[in-house]
Amino acid sequence: QVQLVESGGGSVQAGGSLRLSCTASGRTYAMAWFRQAPGKEREFVSAINGKGSTTLYADSVKGRFTISRDDAKRALSLQMNNLKPEDTAVYYCAHRLPGLASRHREDYRYWGQGTQVTVSS
Repeated sequence: QVQLVESGGGSVQAGGSLRLSCTASGRTYAMAWFRQAPGKEREFVSAINGKGSTTLYADSVKGRFTISRDDAKRALSLQMNNLKPEDTAVYYCAHRLPGLASRHREDYRYWGQGTQVTVSS
């Protein structure tokens, strides 16, 4: 069982930056960030493999967001720059059992409670 706790969400104006963090309670493998806007399905944002050597990004955030991990602290981070109003959503940290980084929601077994990100124009 892995418990995930996100932090770092908030409100920012367009063009601003936020850094999300996720702390895990146990050993971690591939991890990811997803987001869900009101009335929409949860969508993939970014993922990183267990070694931190492979990262994946949704096209909508590529070049603006950076995912990273610190296994000594069991922490996953998402640096979000040049934020846009369409980035407004609840952001979720996710963890999968041993396997590759994935864009698919069904590959992830454990989920955090989510943290709200609001970007105003």
